[in-house]
Amino acid sequence: MDDLRDTASALAYGAGLLRGERVRLRATTDADLDPLVDWWRRDDAAVLQQGGVQHRPAPSVREMFQAWSRNDSPGGAGFSIDDEEGRLIGHTTLWGGGLPARVATFAIIIGPDAVGRGYGPDATRTMLRYAFDELGLNKVELRVWAFNTRALRAYEKAGFVREGVRRAVAFHGGRFHDEVLMGVLAGEFSAAG
Repeated sequence: MDDLRDTASALAYGAGLLRGERVRLRATTDADLDPLVDWWRRDDAAVLQQGGVQHRPAPSVREMFQAWSRNDSPGGAGFSIDDEEGRLIGHTTLWGGGLPARVATFAIIIGPDAVGRGYGPDATRTMLRYAFDELGLNKVELRVWAFNTRALRAYEKAGFVREGVRRAVAFHGGRFHDEVLMGVLAGEFSAAG
């Protein structure tokens, strides 16, 4: 975290806290909800989410994003993700980071037009900086299907390390698949710079 020694340094810290190299995290607005719901409910994205491929009704998914984005819990937060041009490209959230452990779970969704362009790792690093420097979390963790190699690379690029595997816990395409457990500690993230 930056040294907050005076008003100017405090203002600079606040201005940069939710900004990455190419993304900005911001409060989720009502206008964000329709695209977020559409992205979540896409057939091709459903297999990458936790659980089976089963569509939730749009109002239910809308409520989920609203709940993730209330930012009324000290152990979590949710933000929409904008690109350099101010266009909505995704959403990221942390939940469950309460005392005494201060360990939160991370999730992110990037819209289909922004996938593969480096926004995911940038938004993830920005959210991790917020988690450790502002929320005071000690660890952020996630779960991802082993076949989601694109996400695994993005999470590793952002600083997560593989901590374990839950074997044969997902059933897709007629067979069982593993789930990879990943995490990053505040000290590791700060040391990586």
